[in-house]
Amino acid sequence: MTSPRKTYIIANWKMNFTPGEASLYLNRLQKRIPAGRNPQVVLAAPTVALQTLSLQIDRRQCKLAAQNFYWRDYGAFTGETSISQIRSFVDYALVGHSERRYIFNESQEDIAQKVAAAIRNGVTPVLCIGETALERKDGETAAAIYNQLTSGLHEVSKEDISKVIIAYEPVWAISSNKNAKPAKPADIEKAQMIIRQDLAHLYGKDIAEAVPILYGGSVNADTAAGYLEIEGIDGLLIGGASLIADTFCAIVETAKRIKNER
Repeated sequence: MTSPRKTYIIANWKMNFTPGEASLYLNRLQKRIPAGRNPQVVLAAPTVALQTLSLQIDRRQCKLAAQNFYWRDYGAFTGETSISQIRSFVDYALVGHSERRYIFNESQEDIAQKVAAAIRNGVTPVLCIGETALERKDGETAAAIYNQLTSGLHEVSKEDISKVIIAYEPVWAISSNKNAKPAKPADIEKAQMIIRQDLAHLYGKDIAEAVPILYGGSVNADTAAGYLEIEGIDGLLIGGASLIADTFCAIVETAKRIKNER
């Protein structure tokens, strides 16, 4: 039997907050979040705020994540930041977020290289995958998940897969999408089953059961509990709702309660 998986609550601030605003937010958060690593609270802050926050953060309460980075460790790449340059600030890094895929046109190869770079530098990649509204309409959800998962993990060995977190974020459910429709628990449970089946095919059943799978897409204080109670879901990747400290704290408290009840 595999050991119980940790719960993760990740705030993705996206392109919001100056370093000063981020510092004020963290100060409010740390007054309310108790020390402890289950749930593991993670803040994916803008790159410009990571150094400031790293000097202030109590890592017994929460940790930092990079929202983006370039997969090369160093070189003549004007304007880019490598994971090796910020690895002393962060423990996690988002990779393959839908906004990176569909706004900035990151390729499957780019994403695979980023996953490998994060692992190489001792940072846990959070690989984001999920189908578009059109793929869902055409019945291609399973195919989209398989393609994004297998390509994103292309460089990851059986020994290293335990260092990866998967986040299922269907593009059609993300609140920043004007046509977003909240995902139903049944849809999410089915998707995580597909992901674990694909992981089992790649790495074996026991390993597949141990990999954390998070859900992201229109998560707020009212819906968090329902998503966290879904079998096989190990936490949440939160966008807009994470920008309000009180709302985010409420979600963390919900996660802790549900974890203790299991």
